[in-house]
Amino acid sequence: MLRTLFFDIGGVLLTNAWDTPARRRASDTFGLDDAEFQTRHGMLKTAFETGQLSLDDYIRKAVFHRERSFSAADFKQFMFSQSLLLGETLAWLRTLSASCSHRFFTLNNESQDLHEHRVRTFQLGEVFEGFLTSCYLGQVKPDEGIYESALGIAGCNRQQAVFIDDRLLNIEPAAALGLHAIHFTGLDPLREALKEFGIDT
Repeated sequence: MLRTLFFDIGGVLLTNAWDTPARRRASDTFGLDDAEFQTRHGMLKTAFETGQLSLDDYIRKAVFHRERSFSAADFKQFMFSQSLLLGETLAWLRTLSASCSHRFFTLNNESQDLHEHRVRTFQLGEVFEGFLTSCYLGQVKPDEGIYESALGIAGCNRQQAVFIDDRLLNIEPAAALGLHAIHFTGLDPLREALKEFGIDT
């Protein structure tokens, strides 16, 4: 019987925290050289998302390597502002979590400050038992190790777990490891897929 559900956050419940379109909007808003900014981000991304690089240090290295007409606080606030609700999935999940005995965790790639901002702003602690996030685990999807860590921390076996993500690249290793994996394409398809596991809402 299914007991534990692991949800990605960005692209499923909320907009992505700091993806390529968000960074392009930052380049447009602050007049950055987008190619340079994207290159610097790419070099910093893994350290940023695995908790080895703070948000302040990321901004300093990615943006303030030269003098700017805006402040680091302005840029940080812009980064936070990119997090928005995505459709009705979170509202549905709140109802589901209050009415069933299954356990809910996140399994997501996010830097610590952005992740904790999203948890506070959208009150995700009311829904999830724990946050299995790259910044805490020091591992990122789609590396197989993060899925194995998630199973161990949640204390469930792979036959009793389902992983939900909007990116096929993240779905594939989960499925290969034996987790039930659902490619998220919208709330209605997700609800239909979960019927297979006895979740009918």
